[in-house]
Amino acid sequence: MGTSFQDQLLKSGLVNKKQVNKTKHEKRTNRKKNKGKSPSPETNKTMQEKLAKEKLSRERNLELNKEKQKLENLAQVRQLIETNRLNLDDYEEPYYFAMGKKIKKLFVSEEIAKKLSNGQLAIVKLDDYFEVVSAKVAKQITSRDKNALAVLHTPEK
Repeated sequence: MGTSFQDQLLKSGLVNKKQVNKTKHEKRTNRKKNKGKSPSPETNKTMQEKLAKEKLSRERNLELNKEKQKLENLAQVRQLIETNRLNLDDYEEPYYFAMGKKIKKLFVSEEIAKKLSNGQLAIVKLDDYFEVVSAKVAKQITSRDKNALAVLHTPEK
């Protein structure tokens, strides 16, 4: 194994033992003095830049996760509505309900109209269409997307 630069200088006779010990002592004291000090301004600046990039990356990831969760909820709402909707073909009795400031009309049977009024069934919105589902399914839909629910009457006790 190679010898240190100080040992080589000592062997060649360019420095004496006292000078070698003095430089070792100075190095050791400098290390002790600098041990508690903060890093240089350049190092500090690079650390701040790195932390800023990490923070920005975390914020982007949070936004992407929120967007992904929103899309998953919409897909779940769509699936719940499509699998649990009632068939409303061939009904001629109109059922009127308020959607915001507008009055909407949906053709249902007399039995479905009674269940809607009692709170056993609910009307939900899928794209631009209205569908009738059970109250239990409507509550599941509301937990995922509050805007999908159009009408759910609460039964009076």
